[in-house]
Amino acid sequence: MGARGRVLLWLQLCALTQAAYKVWVPNTNFDDAANWSQNRTPCTGAAVEFPADKTLSVLVREGHSISDMPFPVLCIGTPSGDLFLKLIHSLLPLDGEFVLASGAGFGAADAGSRPDCGTARARFLDPDRFLWLDPRLWRPGDAARGLFSVDAERVPCRHDDVVFPADASFRVGLGPGAGTMRVRSVQALGQTFARDEDLAAFLASRAGRLRFHGPGALSVDPEACADPSGCVCGNAEAQPWICAALLQPLGGGCPQATCLEPLRPEGQCCDLCGAVVSLTHGSAFDLQQYRARLLHAFLALVRGTESPGQLCFPLQPQYQGLQVAVSKVLRPPGLREASGTKADTEIQVVLVEAGPETGGAGRLARALLEDIAEHAPGPEVGPKELQPQLLP
Repeated sequence: MGARGRVLLWLQLCALTQAAYKVWVPNTNFDDAANWSQNRTPCTGAAVEFPADKTLSVLVREGHSISDMPFPVLCIGTPSGDLFLKLIHSLLPLDGEFVLASGAGFGAADAGSRPDCGTARARFLDPDRFLWLDPRLWRPGDAARGLFSVDAERVPCRHDDVVFPADASFRVGLGPGAGTMRVRSVQALGQTFARDEDLAAFLASRAGRLRFHGPGALSVDPEACADPSGCVCGNAEAQPWICAALLQPLGGGCPQATCLEPLRPEGQCCDLCGAVVSLTHGSAFDLQQYRARLLHAFLALVRGTESPGQLCFPLQPQYQGLQVAVSKVLRPPGLREASGTKADTEIQVVLVEAGPETGGAGRLARALLEDIAEHAPGPEVGPKELQPQLLP
C-alpha cells in the first residue's frame, strides 16, 4: 500500500475508533441568509424585524446599515463603528442579545437606499423552529465515507458528546414530549459540561435560557460506552417525536419506497430499499473493528497490496455506491421469544444503495453472511436473520 493509501486508511480507522460526537448544524447568525424571510440578509437601508414573542441570541459578523430595527438588546462585543439601534415600534421580542464580532456593527441608512431590494421588511425567522429531536439538524463529527446512521441515531445518543460550534449563535428546543435527553457531555460557548449540576446551572442562566427552551430536559453523564460490542443508542422512546420532526416538511407521511419489498430497520422512520442483516454476538465481539472491516474489505475505500506486513483490501466494484449503517439495537421482544435466546440486543447491519437499485445491497448482505461463517469476528457471533431487498 502506498503512503497516500496508508494515510487514508489511518484517517478512516481513526474516525471509526474515536468517541462519537454530534455537531449542531443550524444557527441564529444575523449574517446567515437562511435565517431571513427573503432568504437573504437585509439590504442597505432595509427595515429589520425580529419576532415579538421570542428570546434569542444573535451573532453579528459584519457591518450592516439599516433604516429601522425594533429589537431591545444587550450588546456584547467591541464593534469598530457606530452601533445603531432605533427603537420606535411596539413590536418587540421578549429578550435578546447581539454578540458583535470584531468589526461588526450597525449604522443608519435611509430607507430604500437599495431600490433593487424592494420595500418589504426583512423578518428574522422564528428561532424556535429548531428542535433537538430533528435528525436533519445534526451531523456526525466522526463519520467515515460510506457510513450512515438510521434516523433515531442521527440525534445524539446516550454516550455521545454534543458540540454547539463556538463560532455561531444558536437556539434549540428541548421536546416536545420526549422527557429527558441524556448525553455524555455538552460543549457550548467554549465550555464543556460533563456534570449535571454544571449543565443545570448553565441552562438556568440567562445565556442558557437564550439558547435552550422547551418542556424537555437535558442531562449529562460522563460515563463512556465501555462495551467493545457497542452500546444501544437509547433513543427508542423518543423515536416517535424524532420521526415527527423529520417528516414534518413532508406533511407527516413517509415517501413511498421504489422497490417491491421495502424494509424498515430498527431506528428508521420510513421504509427503505436495501438489505438488513441481523447478527447475534458475544462479549468478545468488537463493533468498531467489524465496521472497519465492512468499509475496507467490502466497500473498498482503499486499494491494498499483497506485500508482507501490509493490509490488503481488494476492490469490489459490485459494492461501490452502497452505504452501510452498523449499530447495536434492542431485539424486538417477539423475535427474542420466538428464537428462545436470552440476548436482548443484536448487531444490525443496514445496506442501502445511494443511486438506482441494482441488487448490490442484497448481494453484499449474502457476502457478509458468508464472511461471518468463514471469519467470525468473535466468539458466539453469527447470522440471525437476513432481509434482502427484492427488486422488480
